[in-house]
Amino acid sequence: MTEAGIFLFKTVIGIFSLAFLLRFYLQVVRATPHNPLSVFVIAITDFAVVPTRRFVPGWRGYDLSTFLLALIAEALLLSLALILNGIDLKTSTFTTILAIVCLSSVSLAKMFVYIIIVATFVQAILSWVNPYSPIMSLLAAMSSPFLDIFRRRFNPVGGVDLSPLFLLILCQLILIWPINSAYNAILLVLSLP
Repeated sequence: MTEAGIFLFKTVIGIFSLAFLLRFYLQVVRATPHNPLSVFVIAITDFAVVPTRRFVPGWRGYDLSTFLLALIAEALLLSLALILNGIDLKTSTFTTILAIVCLSSVSLAKMFVYIIIVATFVQAILSWVNPYSPIMSLLAAMSSPFLDIFRRRFNPVGGVDLSPLFLLILCQLILIWPINSAYNAILLVLSLP
């Protein structure tokens, strides 16, 4: 029964962490709020975002309350994972709290890279199968800021745009080196007595 409860808690908090981060990112890229993904994400996160906005102001047009909620959800999830792995968090020292905040930030960065990977991959597949799909504009808004970096430097080869391939390779490299290295370094700090 305990394992089922832990699984359910981790799943629910993980979904909300992803939803908060997606809501923040969709706002950053100015995705239309009427697409099905935005409507869904807003519907499941409004219960927490609307009250939090009273205490956390926006900054330059960005809803920081949504990002803060993603960070808090990820911190809860990581705290539970660390406790289950035998790391003592009862002594809430400043170093432990800072390490959990840093771990949460790295986890959100990792989740963001996965969002970019999925959006780019789905956009690439749909461009071959159904380029006029209604979701293409949303996927383009999510991945174009990164794809445009490669499109400016590399011309299509034989009519095929290779920028999604370059972006996917770069995302994998980011996941392998800086994100995993930072995550492991922070875990090492937490495991020190």
